[in-house]
Amino acid sequence: MNPLTPSQLNQWLEWICTIQQIPAPTFSEGNRAAYLQTEFTRLGMPDVQLDERGNVLARWPGGKDRPLIISAHLDTVHRADSPLPLIRTDSRITGPGIADNSTSLGALLVLAALLIEGQQPYPGDIWLAANVCEEGLGNLAGMQVLVDRFQDQPRAYIVLEGLGLGQVCHRGLGVVRYQVKAETAGGHSWVDYGAPSAIHELAQVVAELAEITVPQKPRASLNVGIIQGGTSINTIASQARFELDLRAEDQTTLSHLSERVRRVIKKREIEGVNFTIEPIGNRPAGELPVDHPLVKLAQDVLRQLKIQNTLEIGSTDANIPLSRGFPAICIGLTRGSYPHTAREYLEIEPLQAGMQQLSNLIERVWQL
Repeated sequence: MNPLTPSQLNQWLEWICTIQQIPAPTFSEGNRAAYLQTEFTRLGMPDVQLDERGNVLARWPGGKDRPLIISAHLDTVHRADSPLPLIRTDSRITGPGIADNSTSLGALLVLAALLIEGQQPYPGDIWLAANVCEEGLGNLAGMQVLVDRFQDQPRAYIVLEGLGLGQVCHRGLGVVRYQVKAETAGGHSWVDYGAPSAIHELAQVVAELAEITVPQKPRASLNVGIIQGGTSINTIASQARFELDLRAEDQTTLSHLSERVRRVIKKREIEGVNFTIEPIGNRPAGELPVDHPLVKLAQDVLRQLKIQNTLEIGSTDANIPLSRGFPAICIGLTRGSYPHTAREYLEIEPLQAGMQQLSNLIERVWQL
C-alpha cells in the first residue's frame, strides 16, 4: 500500500473525530459498534458481521493461506454522560478517548477503504475487528470471543492502539482484580462502642497489604483503587469493601502475589467479622520471545521507516492470544499524551508513518 494521500489522511481524521463523539463506555459500546458496522458496509466490504458478544468484523477475502486478524477496541474509560469536547488544530486533536481508541477504530476504516480501492489479492483473509470490553472490568471479553473463534489459525493477531508509535508490545502484563468485603453486626458508635467495625477491620487489611514487598524481578504491583462502606458518621459500619488490582510480568509471580493477599485477609478473620474475596478481573500474562519472527518483523518495519523502536510489556487485547501461545503484538499509530483524561491528545503528523507501519506489516506478514 502506498502512503496516504492528503484526502485519505483527512478522511481518517474525520472518522477519528466522528467516532470520538459516540460514547462507548465498557459494556455499552453498541452505538459505536453500529457506526463501524454501517461504515464497513457503506465502503463496500464484502463480508461484515456482528458477533454474539458485540464485536464488529469485516473480512477482506484472500487466498487459502492462514488469515490475519487486525483489531482495535471499541470501548473507552469515560462514562456515557461524560462531556466529549473536541479541539482540532493543524498539529493535534484533543479530546477524551481521541487516541484511545478512536484513532485505531478509524484506522480499521482506512484499511477497509484501501483494500477496496487497491483490490490487491493477499495470500489469506484479512479480518478487521472492532472489539468490545478492553477497558476496566471488561476483562478483554471481546478479544476472548475472537480468539475462541479463530484459535491458532491466524498468521498473527495485530492489536492497534492510538498512542505508542514505535513500541512493539510483545508481552502481556498479567492482571487480577478482587473485591474484598468485610461484614459485621455493626451498631451505634456510642452505645455499641467496642463492637467490630467493618471499616476499621478493612482498613487494617489495607494497611497490611501496603506493607507487602512486591517482587521487582519479575516486576509486580499492588494497588487498592476504590474503598467504600458504612452508612453514617455515628454508625459502626456493618459493611465495607475495597477493589484491589494486582499486576505481574508473569503468571507465576501473579499467582504467588494473589496467595499472599489471601493469607493477609485470612489472618484478619476474628469472631464477628466475615471477610469475602471475590475475583472481578483477570487478564492472563503471556509473551512472544524477542527473537520471534513477528517481533523481528515489527522492529524491521519500524527501522525501515526510521522510527526508533522499543520492546514493551502492557495490558492490552494482545494478552489473550499471547496467553494461549498464539503470535500477537500490539502497536501504536501515532504520538500524543494524557490517555484516559479530558486532556488526551494525538499528534496528526505521525499518523502517516503509523499507517505506513501497519501497511508494511500486512504486506510482509505472510512471508514469515
